[in-house]
Amino acid sequence: MMALLEEERANAEIARQIYDLRTEAGLTQEELAKLIGISPSVIDQLEEADYEGNTLVMMRRIAAVLNKRVEIRLVPVKSEDRFTYVNHVAD
Repeated sequence: MMALLEEERANAEIARQIYDLRTEAGLTQEELAKLIGISPSVIDQLEEADYEGNTLVMMRRIAAVLNKRVEIRLVPVKSEDRFTYVNHVAD
């Protein structure tokens, strides 16, 4: 159960970052999709954390057109953060 929660948390964070980067660049979903060569529905799915494809590959494509690079980090989880997250999800 915890693994599924962590996966959803990561998906939501990626979705938020894609949205933030796109809007900071002043692009619509349609404009970003055209730059990458995909359909706008894929951008929408990514921003809603509903994308079933290879998110890392898509993140690299998005990063490239926005002059960014993808950086993946594994960081320790503080026990109080995990406790807060689990209690928040249970509410």
